[in-house]
Amino acid sequence: MRKIAIFGQAAFGRDVLLRVLAAGHEVVAVYVPPDPPGRGRPDPLAEEAQAKGLRLLRHARFRRQGRAIDALVTEYLGLGAELNLMPFTTVILPPQIVEAPPLGSLCFHPSLLPRFRGGSAIPWQVILGERESGVTVFRPDAGVDTGPIVVQKGGVEICDTETAASLYFDKLYPLGLEAIDEAVHAVDTGAAVLRPQDERCASFQGLVDDTAARIDWTKDARTIDRLVRGCDPQPGAHALRGGVPVRLFDARLLPGRPEHASGTVLACDGDALVVAAGTGRLQIGRVRVGDGKKLAAAQSGLAPGDVLA
Repeated sequence: MRKIAIFGQAAFGRDVLLRVLAAGHEVVAVYVPPDPPGRGRPDPLAEEAQAKGLRLLRHARFRRQGRAIDALVTEYLGLGAELNLMPFTTVILPPQIVEAPPLGSLCFHPSLLPRFRGGSAIPWQVILGERESGVTVFRPDAGVDTGPIVVQKGGVEICDTETAASLYFDKLYPLGLEAIDEAVHAVDTGAAVLRPQDERCASFQGLVDDTAARIDWTKDARTIDRLVRGCDPQPGAHALRGGVPVRLFDARLLPGRPEHASGTVLACDGDALVVAAGTGRLQIGRVRVGDGKKLAAAQSGLAPGDVLA
């Protein structure tokens, strides 16, 4: 049995916590960022930690200077953790915490490192047309996703209809839980073999924000299709109609060449819309206009002849 501190959030963090407890380890603390203002329900990892009566710590950041970071490090060192687990971590931890446990730290990343380093690894794999994905558990160091690999599992196909959501929840999520189990066991038993990342194969992509998610209608149909699927569910690939953002979801590339300019709504097809995309056609299942809710595309107010710029 090991004393483990978990830094994470969301359902994936919760499921890692449950598996760590089921394996007989002691969780000395669970660190979860504070819930954003207006969030409808508590974070699943935080909720589970409270239900289990575990020590729950909610810090927004760890790299503040001066007494603030000293207090956080002192608080952490008092836990006596032997291993840190970072299953879904968005905060940057200082080396005083990452390097403190005798067994070190383990961090999960949803790609085959060293490819697709960075905080938006899943959407970029879809956007850039990657054909195979996987998961990596590594020891974090001073770089961004650059530490030596402990466990890596590949062989995950990225199909032509994949969205960021389906790639994560249907494929990488369950594989990631297995990889973390395997890595914790290897470290616990002393069987872990660390493999340096091959920098010759490394790539880094920034966050998929609204700038990256802006649709360029001069691109070819496959590029536009991948952008829409890679930004689904967040932040939503978008264009403008009358200066108002229109975000597109549930995309599917259709055969045939349009006779209208790229970005033109061609037809309604049940609840979906068909939009000219480069020299191809894109079926869109759902749309969000401005700050509104996601709706079936045919109920969004868009109609054949409308042009998304």
